[in-house]
This record gives sequence, structure tokens and C-alpha cells, in this order.
Amino acid sequence: MHLTTTPVRPRLGERVTATLTRDPTTAPHATRNDAVLAAVLATVAAVLAAFTDTLRHPDALGWTLLLAAHVPLVWRRRRPLLVLAAVVVLVIPYHALDNNHGAPVPASLVALYTVTVTQRPARSILVGAAGLALSVTVMFTFGDHKQVPDLVRTYGWVLAVLFIGIDVRYYRQYVASLVERAERAERTREEEARRRVAEERLRIARDLHDLLAHTITLIGVQTSVAAHVLSADPERLDRETIAKSLDDIADTCRTARGELRTTLEVLREQGAAAGEARGPLPGLDGVPDLVEAARLAGARVTQSVRTGETTPPAVGAAAYRIVQEALTNAVRHAGAEPVVRVEVYEEQGALRLAVTDDGAGDTGAGSSSDGGGFGLVGMRERARSVGGTLDAGPRAGGGFEVTAVLPLTGALEGAG
Repeated sequence: MHLTTTPVRPRLGERVTATLTRDPTTAPHATRNDAVLAAVLATVAAVLAAFTDTLRHPDALGWTLLLAAHVPLVWRRRRPLLVLAAVVVLVIPYHALDNNHGAPVPASLVALYTVTVTQRPARSILVGAAGLALSVTVMFTFGDHKQVPDLVRTYGWVLAVLFIGIDVRYYRQYVASLVERAERAERTREEEARRRVAEERLRIARDLHDLLAHTITLIGVQTSVAAHVLSADPERLDRETIAKSLDDIADTCRTARGELRTTLEVLREQGAAAGEARGPLPGLDGVPDLVEAARLAGARVTQSVRTGETTPPAVGAAAYRIVQEALTNAVRHAGAEPVVRVEVYEEQGALRLAVTDDGAGDTGAGSSSDGGGFGLVGMRERARSVGGTLDAGPRAGGGFEVTAVLPLTGALEGAG
């Protein structure tokens, strides 16, 4: 069964409004419509000349001039000033021969209206004044002075057309400005959407890097412990140590799987705006778990976390990721059983954190550069995302240190 829908035809008021607001130079079928308009006006002029003011019926030359004055209207939108000039040049001798003076008025007013809606108001008024001066000159030179009242009455229509055309021109400009403003706002919304999508992609990339680097490092260390126990003394196997290492690996995998699910949740949301489906952000309450995981990997970690209850979620998440990456690099690069200290505290309206290690490994640089990867770059991006700063580098007495200052006030205002 096929359903057919009948297109809804716009109402008369809507069609009139569309005609008034449309740019006459870009209207569809302009030449064809103007040709039809010229034919209609010529017919009206012929009726007026034949049935009104019977004392002034046009002769052959008068009819020729009258009908010829309507021909330029076909191109009125392309060359409005030239069309008006051509109409005036043909109408003046028509009036000078004392033919029916009302017949060519509609065509003249249409030509004048076209000029007023397409030209600047000052030029339109100048054209109207020139037309008035020319009409008065012709009237006093070739006509009867008694026709001056008729001229004044006719020119009242001319002034009305002038003001109507100028008003329509201003209205079209106003509508065009509204359309342009709406298009600019739409472009701004699209650019904002693209920017938020890019930010969301960067956030996901940072989360995946931090999560995978941390998890893989811990699994690698714990696997190395199990392998060392297996190869050290196969005859006297320390089953308890191997079982603990495997349990630690399983716990690490479960934690990573849950956090990975949360991180990728935004990709499963269809039709939601970027950044609106992030799921619960990791925070400072997860720092003890990071410390415990680093201890299971062999690091000797001490922690000092002193924060209030007003830490914004974005700042807490940034601090969590920075501590996670710093501990991962310390476990990876600072040698066997490194001594690591984690400090997180609030001071002077900012959350400050420091992760230091003793750099007991052969590099002597702790977490130097994440093996040439994106570790330090990601930590700095985390800090900048909440308006903070991060410094990382070797310590004077050996080892490596990562410090960050994350403002709380700006983050609170941005969240609001």
C-alpha cells in the first residue's frame, strides 16, 4: 500500500511575505515573470487609453509610444535605471502630444518602484526629484496650466511609491541580516560541536594511554616476579608467591576492564553531544588504590593525601591521572624496589601534588620520558585542561620528580 502526500501550498500571506523579502535580482524566472507583467500593464494601459478621457484618445504615434514604453519592463531587474530612463524617454513625447495622461502611469510607477527597491535611498530620492522637475517642465512647456492639480495628484502616487520601495528595501536588508545572523550562529554551533568532539577524542586518548600504560606495566612487573620465582629454584617452588602474583594480575585486569568500560562509555552513546556521557570520573579517592597497586609491583610507596571536600571532579580526575602516570613511570624506570613518595594537598586555592622517586635504576632519571612516549605530554595536557601547570625532571639529589599545581577556583567557576 503506497501512501501519497499532497504538498501543502503556502498561504497567500506567506507568498506575499516571501515575495517582499526575496532579492529581486535572484528571484527564479525573473525575465519570464517580468515579460508577463509588461504584457498585463500594456493591456491595462490600452484599456485606460481607450475608455477614459475620451477627449485625448491616442493617435497612431501615441499608441506606438504607449505600447513601446512597456517593452523595457522585461529587463527591469537587470538594468533598473536604464529601464526607468527608457520609459521616461518614451512617455515624455507621449504626454507632449496631449494623449491620455493616465494610461502610462502604472508602467512608470512599476519602473520607479524597481529603482527604489534596488538602489540606495539617496539615489532613489534623487531620481524622484529629477522626475518631478522634468514633469513640471514638460507641463509648463507643452501642457495646460490647468492640469497642474492633476500633476500634483499623480506625483503624490510617485512619492508613495518612493517611500514604499525604500521601506521594502530596508525590510529586505533586515531579513537578510537575520538570515546571516542565524547562519553565523549555526556555523558557530557546528564549530563548537567539532571542538567538543576533538576534546572528547583527546580525553579518551589520554585515558586509554594512562590506563593501558599503568595496567600493562603492573602486569609486566607481576609476571616478572612469577617468572623469577619459577626460574630461581624449580625444585623448591614457592607456590604461595606465584599464586599471589597471579591473583594480583587478575585483580589488575579486573580493575582495568572496569575502568576501560567507563572510559569508552561515551562511544556507545548514540546521538548524545560530546562530553555528556562521560560516566563517573576517577578522583582522589582512587589514589590509595594506585599506591597499593604500585606496592604490589615492588615499589615502596608512601602517601600523604590532605584534601577538602570541595575538590571539583575535573581537578580530582586530572590529579588521579597524573599520579597514575607518575607511579607507572616510577615502577617502570626507577629500578628494583624504588622508594616513591606521593603528596597531595590543598594550599592557597589550588590542589598541589608531587610524586618523587629515588631513581635507583641505571638511568638515574626515574620516569624520564616514558620511554619516548606520551607520558609527560599527557600529564601536562591533564594539568592544562583544568588551568594548571606541571613540572617534571630529575632531582638534584638523584631520582625524578613530578609536581603539579591545579587551581580550584577556576575549575569551580568553569563547572558552573
